[in-house]
Amino acid sequence: MPNLAVTTWSLEQTSPDDLLPAQAPQGDVRVVRAEVPSPEFSRFLYASVGGDILWTDRLGWPYARWQEHLERDGVETWVAYDRGTPAGYVELSPQDDGVVEIEYFGLIPAFRGRRIGGYLLAYGAARAWDLAERWPGRARTKRVWLHTCSKDGEHAMANYQRRGFKLFDTKVEEETVVATPGPWPGAYPA
Repeated sequence: MPNLAVTTWSLEQTSPDDLLPAQAPQGDVRVVRAEVPSPEFSRFLYASVGGDILWTDRLGWPYARWQEHLERDGVETWVAYDRGTPAGYVELSPQDDGVVEIEYFGLIPAFRGRRIGGYLLAYGAARAWDLAERWPGRARTKRVWLHTCSKDGEHAMANYQRRGFKLFDTKVEEETVVATPGPWPGAYPA
């Protein structure tokens, strides 16, 4: 398999005041928390959003690992729906000392370019800031962070920066290119 040089940028907000709002998209777009841990649904979102941008790290996870991850205290999946159809999602993963990672964020390809992404990101970041309100015993959020990379969509970095995220680290690493099946094998051209 060939290798690919991948640049990964880490960004953060250190205060809820850092969060910059986004304009709501036109139409009937709603963001709803998936409150029941569902490996099937989460894997669908992961493969559908990341299939064309080389998300592969979770594809081999067995059902039990998905279930264990989703049942961790504070892990939340927020899903954007356009007229009742899943359009994308944000997965929040709390860490120690009031840190929350936006572990995954993105849109299914058919919904990109419609102003849903900025809105969903702002909504998800706001939910990261108020996560402790929904999870008694969790520390108040003091920092929200995420990473994006050169494999992500061309507008990803600008979207994060428009929402008030600031760059704090950059790394370049070689990765082996792995074919992504998308939501089903062959869904995306190679």
